[in-house]
Amino acid sequence: MQPRSLVADMTPYEPGKPIEEVQREFGLTEVFKLASNENPLGPSPKALEAIRLALPDLHRYPDGSATLLRHDLAAFHKLAPGQILVGNGSDEILQLVALAYLEAGDRTLTARCTFSEYDFCSRLLNAPCDTVPLKQWTYDLDAMFHAIKSSTKVIFISNPNNPTGTYVSHDDLKRFLAQVPQHILVVLDEAYAEFVRASDYPRSLQLLQQHPNLLVLRTFSKIYGLAGLRVGYGMGHEELIRILHKVRQPFNVNSLAQIAARAALQDQEHVSRTRRCISDQMPLLDNGLRQVGCQTVPSQANFIFASTPVAGRFVFQQLLRHGVIIRPMDGFGEPKAIRVTISSLIELGRLLGLLPAIFGKS
Repeated sequence: MQPRSLVADMTPYEPGKPIEEVQREFGLTEVFKLASNENPLGPSPKALEAIRLALPDLHRYPDGSATLLRHDLAAFHKLAPGQILVGNGSDEILQLVALAYLEAGDRTLTARCTFSEYDFCSRLLNAPCDTVPLKQWTYDLDAMFHAIKSSTKVIFISNPNNPTGTYVSHDDLKRFLAQVPQHILVVLDEAYAEFVRASDYPRSLQLLQQHPNLLVLRTFSKIYGLAGLRVGYGMGHEELIRILHKVRQPFNVNSLAQIAARAALQDQEHVSRTRRCISDQMPLLDNGLRQVGCQTVPSQANFIFASTPVAGRFVFQQLLRHGVIIRPMDGFGEPKAIRVTISSLIELGRLLGLLPAIFGKS
């Protein structure tokens, strides 16, 4: 059977290499994964307890509308429940945007060296994704505005950007949104927003009031430590959310995921501990990378992007042999770069102990 031609030409998303696969391949018992920007502290104990208590009810279908979670999120963000859509990770919401708003021949717009799902969900609907180069590793909103075509229907902005960790400011985003035509949907992907320390980071939920064409995405996968359960959510005007609900699969978010997310949202102390952990360890990783000749990019997320004097894929392969998984950036169009998740002292210590030999600094 022949797939659609556009599917035949697509390259599957390359996730971080699984720990179990590395263990089998190299005969290792201990592997440290610093590739997927996961929470080094794990999930909230309150979320784990909520899951345990919910296990006897697994024969029941989940709430298809995630009603209780949407109400909790609405109260937390001071929005109406009708302004919130919950998805099977924010990735699913990106695909819902494509299903709801793109037709063959439409175009989308994003930056180069950013989250590949924007291009993927666009091309799946036969809508080409135009890209604009980053400026000093940051989204260049002025260039993006000038790249808008008459056929542009959706603009994707990762803020902080994955994989560089850079961000656009509130004033720059506000000015950009004021310029973008109202018929173009702007998707602001804030998967790493809770890690940001910059005072001029966009107050995006305030901007929702003036811009019905703005959709803000958040996730429980990163700072909340629930990546394995896949819970993301979008916030926007009620009419926008209503349209996205039309193309959502029923029961798209399982019951344990909804229950765990509600409990995790209430445990803001766990969020604070995670934020402190990342903030405390970031200088250690940054200094270690620079000492072996890498050029690091200041990050507002829980990872560091670094240009490397040798191929990033080579660094990745050498570290794998010693049970450390990082992310090479050739898949993002940067063959001489790596992205490393900020983690515990033990894991970062293992990584930094191996790098000098790999870079010929030992």
